[in-house]
Amino acid sequence: MAPPARPEQAARTLAREARFGAAFLRRYGLRLLLLFIGVLLPLWGFAGLVEELREGEPFVFDEPILMFAHEMATAGFDRAFLLFSALGYTWGVVPLDIVLVLALALRKRAREALFAGLALGGSALLNVATKQLFARERPSLWESISPEDTFSFPSGHAMGSMTLAWVCLLLAWRTPWRWPVALFAGLFTVLVGLSRVYLGVHYPSDILAGWTAASVWAVCCFFAVFQHRRYPWQQRQVPRTP
Repeated sequence: MAPPARPEQAARTLAREARFGAAFLRRYGLRLLLLFIGVLLPLWGFAGLVEELREGEPFVFDEPILMFAHEMATAGFDRAFLLFSALGYTWGVVPLDIVLVLALALRKRAREALFAGLALGGSALLNVATKQLFARERPSLWESISPEDTFSFPSGHAMGSMTLAWVCLLLAWRTPWRWPVALFAGLFTVLVGLSRVYLGVHYPSDILAGWTAASVWAVCCFFAVFQHRRYPWQQRQVPRTP
């Protein structure tokens, strides 16, 4: 059994991976900025489908779906969806994001760590920017058992869970773990999204917008970082930036 890496070795590895990431950003930062804007603009168009969105009016399908979910409320569903809501952010997705990026960096998988960091971190920034841009109020059809005080559009839980799902799936795509990862990640993402609607803190359109934006951002980050070569499943040594 190999001895665990010493703290100074881990620090040197992380510093080397950080230098790789900085060099990549210096070279391709403008492209990533344009990609960020390119994802933000379709979200703007999505929101603009309803002129009254800025005044808080929902899409035509939002309220019927919310009321249908509320009519299904039981104590068991309350517990289950509160759990999935917590796992979809504070107690699940966010810690997993951090662990995944650090684990890839410590394993000296520079491009994989860079891809995961850009996709996950960029998704979070995109969500914050979009929420402030539209300032859509949360649904208020009933008093939620898990109230929120931030803006609604798009759902941060939906974006975070979908981005993590895409990152894990793309990294595992040509491995034996592809289908188990796809099944688990897909099911988890759907349950997180449903939990936010069930709890009455998001309109369904918030969830759909979050899933769409996260998917476009994550997949584009993948091709931006790997540039149609050195895919993670090829297991080739990553060239280091001097």
